[in-house]
Order: sequence, then structure tokens, then C-alpha cells
Amino acid sequence: MATHTVQSLSTGWEFRRSTNSTWLSAAQVPSEVHTELVRHGVIPDPFVDLNELKATWVSEETWHYRTTFATPTAEGCAGVTDLVFEGLDTFASVKLNGQTILQSDNMFVEHRVNVDKFLNSAASGTENMLEIVFESARRRGLEFTEAHPEHDFIVHQTEVSRGPVRKSQYHWGWDWGPILLTCGPWKPVRLETYVSRIEDIRVDYNITAVEEGKSAVEISLHAQVLGPAARLQIDLFLNEQIVCSFEGESGMSENGGIVSGWTYESGISSLEDAQLWWPRGYGPQSLYNIQLRAIADDGSTVLAEESQTIGFRKVELVQEKDISGQSFYFRVNDVDVFSGGSCWIPADSFVSRLDSQRYRDWIELISEGNQTMVRIWGGGIYEPGAFYAACDDLGILVWQDFMFACASYPTHPEYLSSVTTEARQNIRRLRNHPSVVIWCGNNEDYQLVERYDLDYIFEDKDPQSWLKTNFPARYIYEHLLPGLVREESRGSIYHPSSPWGNGKSTTLKVDPTVGDIHQWNVWHGDMKPYQKLPEMGGRFVSEFGMEAYPHLETMHKFITEPAERYPGSATIDFHNKAVGYERRLLTYLGENFRLKQDLPSFTHLTQVMQADAMSWAYKSWRRHWGSAGARRCGGVLVWQLNDCWPTISWSIVDYFMVKKPAYYAIKRAMAPLAVAVTRKFHDCTTRPADSLWRRDTGHVDPTKALSDISFDVWVSSSRLEVVQGLVVLRFVSIKTGQEVREKLEREVEIYPNSCTDVLADFKYEAGGGAGASKEHFVIHASLWLDGALVGSDASWPDPIKYLDFADRGVQVKRVDQSTVEITAEKPVKGFVFSERQGVKVSDNGFDLVPGEKPKVVRIEGGVADQLSWGFVGYDGKSS
Repeated sequence: MATHTVQSLSTGWEFRRSTNSTWLSAAQVPSEVHTELVRHGVIPDPFVDLNELKATWVSEETWHYRTTFATPTAEGCAGVTDLVFEGLDTFASVKLNGQTILQSDNMFVEHRVNVDKFLNSAASGTENMLEIVFESARRRGLEFTEAHPEHDFIVHQTEVSRGPVRKSQYHWGWDWGPILLTCGPWKPVRLETYVSRIEDIRVDYNITAVEEGKSAVEISLHAQVLGPAARLQIDLFLNEQIVCSFEGESGMSENGGIVSGWTYESGISSLEDAQLWWPRGYGPQSLYNIQLRAIADDGSTVLAEESQTIGFRKVELVQEKDISGQSFYFRVNDVDVFSGGSCWIPADSFVSRLDSQRYRDWIELISEGNQTMVRIWGGGIYEPGAFYAACDDLGILVWQDFMFACASYPTHPEYLSSVTTEARQNIRRLRNHPSVVIWCGNNEDYQLVERYDLDYIFEDKDPQSWLKTNFPARYIYEHLLPGLVREESRGSIYHPSSPWGNGKSTTLKVDPTVGDIHQWNVWHGDMKPYQKLPEMGGRFVSEFGMEAYPHLETMHKFITEPAERYPGSATIDFHNKAVGYERRLLTYLGENFRLKQDLPSFTHLTQVMQADAMSWAYKSWRRHWGSAGARRCGGVLVWQLNDCWPTISWSIVDYFMVKKPAYYAIKRAMAPLAVAVTRKFHDCTTRPADSLWRRDTGHVDPTKALSDISFDVWVSSSRLEVVQGLVVLRFVSIKTGQEVREKLEREVEIYPNSCTDVLADFKYEAGGGAGASKEHFVIHASLWLDGALVGSDASWPDPIKYLDFADRGVQVKRVDQSTVEITAEKPVKGFVFSERQGVKVSDNGFDLVPGEKPKVVRIEGGVADQLSWGFVGYDGKSS
């Protein structure tokens, strides 16, 4: 007798518009209606040209999906038959054989429906008809806002209809994404028949000792089981070897012929030689497999079986008072971890197209970039298991937002009930992943409190009183969600919002002394020069960014008309959703570079500028990591890692997984050992408003960078042991390529997991003696260990547009099929290979200084001399 069978209902589906009686085939489920319409040629690809506008009507319609399936035979269903819908987007009415079995209004909720009484008799041979009707989320959202005038539905970025709808918020469009309000069965649908079923598994553990290589762990297990079983057999495996076992008796009972559930709670077992899970770069990612079996009365028949992968790690969010305010950083297994990484948005506007390998590829890209953390932004989705499994395998820490972003959400009882189910299900699904280290209530919702003067008294700790204010969502973030996290994932870290600093830090009013901050006074806000980012940090920078174009091949994929391939074309403007981006992008480019308006040159300059901004931020804020007891900055997460469609945005990797030079700038700054050099920045954009009227105030001298030169040099280390190194500094003329003074060498003891200053506010003197050089030069720092080059950095005079890059003498020499060596006779800024999909390069967007070893770049997926390249002042040619 079969005890548990699963039938995937992934094929045989049809769909139609409610006003059209013609059914069209659906490729498969999971499905989203836009992808099916593109496949049938009903709408053009909305990612190309201006085609998004040709798909706006889709979101206004009602859509039907249907399929048929056979009733399981008596042999296969000796017990209960359920239909399971892992996710329906969003307002869905489900009928089975003409009878309504489910009404859903939350995209993030899984539904399980017992359908025994709705199925046709297996003996009749008549198949069952399953139909799902999806109403317009936009129309339903607008109807709700009109029906509830007592709540002020404030939303940023989009129209008000998204506020009351539990659906991916970015579907309404964002300042980096299109308006594509899709619908459909976006997650798998399946038919399950079973006698018993293991419904939930929670592993609680306490690490009682942390030692190198192994530690002591106390483990207890909690499970919910539906159906008859004499006992549970539970085994914990490491490398396919059982290291611990549990066993327990059932507490089964029956109710109306349908078996009810029972809860199993083990005692505490000790694992004296446990192997811990570590973030990448700090130790191995040891993972255990826990396997549960529900055993029948005969003692041998397995009625139900489930397994999960878990890892043991100790995580703390360290928030201690110090000289700079209150710290904010993560400590894993008693080791402080600098959380350098990225913010993540859904990797597609239609996530049903993403498979497990695609998620694995993305997480590998994060790991290869020396990043330690990824933040899942609150306007997207709770990602599928494949995403978190890859983070577990590769040691990437996950900051998990709940799905709330940039809005004032309602709190009527039905909404709170839906949010409770949503949160509980997803906490349970993700809590055993060792990579998930923090849950966060929302993204930027507290910004609305300040901007719209909403009610918020931090000292008021009565949750019921919050519901009576014009910011009732505080109840969700400071009462409901933290309570669910405590209940379902004991010991997990919860943070009310990002940003959050004890109720007073928002993106509008940044408090750098407490909590995490979103630093948008570069690009947005005050639009400060990105060279000032080092002084604009905080205890944890969870958002900041700078826009850049993707590589040319990507541009050509979404701009099919050659006449539109120029900066500022209608198509390019349409694909850049950032408000006022033209003024912002051109301002930053104009302040720093000599502008060129052809698309290849303009693209290259935006990329070099973005990489520069990332370099200034990551290396300087990592410097603020300091040392134990003096952690001024606990982490940096760029906005954003990825795109959901081909576009121009703040991403450092485009939709097709082609990396921009900024990706490599972060990779270099986040290396286990990274040397950094920065000179004093002279802001040539500053002109006092009253300079025309006062004799003592004039325009800033643009040559000041020549006469007032001081610089800092330091080494950042994430290694856990002391390292002896040599730092070499060279001063090379940009005009001639010759050294303008003797090089400096410093033996340095690099402290573990710290920043070690080599030179601080060092005053430059030409030739090693008195007087300043009258010639522009680049400062080149290199770090050597035992005669081997570990890393390097370069500091240039600002702005770059004042420099002449003629006659650089660049040579790109092919060594073999996949390797090139690059040299230059004079300093080169921003050497960039124009990457394309399917091709990987080991480094990009780097500077070249004569007198150093040739720069070696490895290229995978293409021939080494087939990529075009360019640098600042050079339009680019094929090598």
C-alpha cells in the first residue's frame, strides 16, 4: 500500500482572458500570465524597447487557468487527498469540479486543501477539472483603498493600489523596474495522498562551547505530525554518517474520520564534537541532514518521511555603547564578521522563469566577489529554498526583510490575520537555514513617519495604542512580527526596519551613531560628491549606490533600433526608471570626467564612475571596521546587486548576469587582505553662494590638489591571524610615467580581523625633500607577503577631467586562449573590457601603473583577444 504519493500538476494547463472564450496552452506551472502571452505572440517581450507600454492592459483583466487530473486510485490514497498550492498570485478563486474550494488574497501564502469530498470517483474514469480565476490586483487594491477612507494609504514609488495588497510590491514598478502586474500560479501545484504527514520540523540548539574544528552543541527537536504513527524515528547525519538519533511515541487521535495532528518534542541531546557552520572566509560550511520517519504499528512501515539540511552556528547582533554611539555588527561563533555585500531584488519580473541553477549561479557570483552578506529587500518575494540552500553551501549571510516596503500599510483584522499566516509560514520554511541570521520588519517604512509627520512616540510601548494612530503599521513591525519570530524561530535576531536606529534613524534623517542607515545623500538627497562617502558612513550601511549603464551587448539586447542607441534616447530614458536620473547622472559625470556623448564612451564613463564610488565607500567604510571594541562600521551593502529586467540602474551586475566594473571594485576592496590608499579630497564643485560679494571668499582653487597633498594608507584583514607584510608606495607622473619621488616601503604587522593603519595624514613632499611637485601623479600602493603580490590600490588627483590621458602606450598581449597580459607606459584610469553574457573575466575596471608587473586577466567562455576594451581618454578598440 502506498502511504504517501505526490503528483505534480505542472503540465496540461490552459489559460484565457475572461472576455475571450479561446483557451491557450500554458507552457507549465509555475506560470505567470505575461510569459504565456509572450509565448503565444499576444504581447511582445515587455523587456525590449518600449514594449512594456503594450502590456499595461494585462493587469486590468481577469485571467483563468485550468487543468484536469485523474483521481488517485484506492491503492494510492488510503487516507487523505490534498491539493497544495504553494503560491497563487494574488486574488485567486479556485474551483474543483465546479465547486469553490479556496479563496486566496495573499501571494506569499501556501494553501493546502483537503479535496476528498470534491473528487470524482476513480472508478468512473472521469477526470477532475481544476480551475483558478485571478482577478486584477490593481483593481482590487483601488477598491479597497476607496472602501477604507479611515486609513491614509501613503505609498512611495507607485500608485496607491499596492498598499493593501499582499503581493510583490515591485510588480507596481520601482525606480529600477517596470510596471508589470502579473498574475498566475507562480509556484508549484501538486496533489498529495497520504496516511500520515510530517507537517513541521523545528530544530532548537544551543552552542555551549566554541573551539577550533569542533564544538559542543545541545539539540532538541520539535515536529508536528498528521495521521497515525506508532513512533517517530529521527536521525542526524553528517557526511552520510549518523551522529545523533531521537525516538518518540505518537500522540495520535482521530476526529470525524480524518486523523488529527500530534506534536513531538524530544529531550535535549548533546553533540560533543559538532562541526560548526561559518560565513565564507572564516571557516567551513559544515551542514547536517536531519531525517524524520513516521513508523507504523508494525514497526517497519514508513508512513511519512521528511528531511532538512541544517547547520549549527552562534549568531549575535552586537549593539553596545561605545565612543562613537552604539555598535551594530554581527558576531558568528564568537568571531566578529564584517558584513560586506549587496542588497538583492527579485532576479526577474517573472520569477517563475528562474530555476535552481540560476539561483545557484547568483550566489556563486556573490561568493566570488568576496561578499559576505546579501540583504533580501522587502519589496520583492521570500525567495525559494534554492536561494537559501546555495547561501548555506557557500557561507553567505542572509539579511531577510519581511515583505513591506516604502508604504503605510493597513492593520484591519483580516489584513493582520493574513500577514500572520504569511510570516509564520515563511519563518518556519526558512528558520533552519544557518545562512539566515536576521529578520527585518520592512524597508524604509519609518521614513514616512518623518516625511508626513505621522504619529510616533518611541517611548509609548503599548501596541494597542499604536493601532489608533495614523501610523498603525508600527503594530506589525514592533509587536506582531517580532512575536512571531520569537515563537517560531527561538533565539533569532529581529530588527524592526531598515534603516532603524532606536526609532530615530531614517533615510531622511540619518543618524550615523546608531543602528543601520541608508546613505542616499550621494545620488539622492544632497547629491554630495561620492568622494565624500568615507565621511558619510554609519554603524552599518545597509543601502547606498551609484548608477551606471550595463555593458553594450546588454544595451543592444533591449534597444533593437540602432537609431535609439545614444545616451538620452527615448528608449534609454524609458528603461531608466529613476526620477531625475538625467540631471543626477550628468551632474556626477560632469563633475568628474570629460564628457563624450557616443554610447560606448558614455557607457564606459558611467561604469568607471560607479566603480570609483564603490571603491571609495567599501575600502573606507571597511577601514572603520577598526578592531575589537572599536567597530565604527559593521557592514556595507550596496544598492543593488542585480536587476529584474534589462535596464540602467544602481546594480553592479545586470539582468543577464554580466558584471559591471563596480562588482570588481567591491571584490578588490573586500579581499581577505586589502591595501588601500586615499589622498585628501579637494571638492572643486564647492563655490560659496556669496563669493561675488565678499573679498575674502573666492572660487575653490582647482590646482589645490597639486599643492596640498596628504594621504592615508591602511590594510584591512578578515584573516584571523597576524600577518607580516610589506607595503610599497610609488608616485608616478600621469604625464610622463616616471616616478616623481623615491618610493616608500613600510614593513607592517597586519592585525587579525582588523584595519591596520600604515600611514595617516602623510604629507607628500617631492623627491623625498621639501616642496611639492607641480606635476599630477598617481599614488600606487601594493601589498606583498613573502615576496608575492597580494593586492594593490591607486589614488588619483580629483577631478579626473583635469588630467590628460593621451599616448598611454597600452599593450594587451594574448598569452594563451584564455589569458591576456596588460601593460601601460603611463598611468591608465579605468581599463574596462566590454563584457558580454556567458563570458567571465577574472578582473575588470582596474587601473594600470607603469613599472608594475603586467596585469594578468583570465577569460572564460570566450577567446582572450575577442573582447573590446577601453580606458578613460580612449574610446576603445579590439585587442
